[in-house]
Amino acid sequence: MSFLPDLHLLIVMAVPLLAAVTVHEVAHGLVAYWLGDPTPKMAGRLTLNPIKHLDLFGTLAFIITQAIGWAKPVPVDPRNFRHPRRDMMWVALAGPASNFLLAALCGLLLRFFPYLLWPLSLFGEKAVVFFGRPLMLMLALGVQLNIGLAVFNLLPIPPLDGSRILTGLLPRELALKYARLEPYGFIILLLLIFTGTIQKIILPAILYLSHIFRGGVWL
Repeated sequence: MSFLPDLHLLIVMAVPLLAAVTVHEVAHGLVAYWLGDPTPKMAGRLTLNPIKHLDLFGTLAFIITQAIGWAKPVPVDPRNFRHPRRDMMWVALAGPASNFLLAALCGLLLRFFPYLLWPLSLFGEKAVVFFGRPLMLMLALGVQLNIGLAVFNLLPIPPLDGSRILTGLLPRELALKYARLEPYGFIILLLLIFTGTIQKIILPAILYLSHIFRGGVWL
């Protein structure tokens, strides 16, 4: 039994997956740049080229779970910010926020999907069937992948965005104590993923939010 989706699903998944990852990382980089840090621009990460943002293992996780994964972190230097702790919080929040917005856009297009099919109907029923179903699946996956990327990254485990957001919200003394988890964060994260703990915690939330964003539309 294969854990990988079939080739058809992989092809359809490619567009929403690349869009989700790219938008997430570019949002981080843009907000950091706007707040005074040129590091993302110097690293060439303010680009819509998805190859610059893909992480091999994070992409494989996306393909297998169709909900959970990660991208290559955008380099940010907090020393360039006027208010490092607060500004890092906004940089971290930008990624998940951009994914929620993209999920909302995909969900909106799904709600008006019959109108999107109208131009195809001019070319006959075969064109509607041939292009319509993959397009609908692409939009539905666009909702789920973006929700998954946003929810997963909001977990308060270093190096995920949620840990940066929490650091910005905590009192300084607590934030310093919490920051001591940073060297062990990725190990903790991998353990939680491979034991299935994270999936059990957030998959119900991802599926529930995806259903809401889709307005109940599915294939």
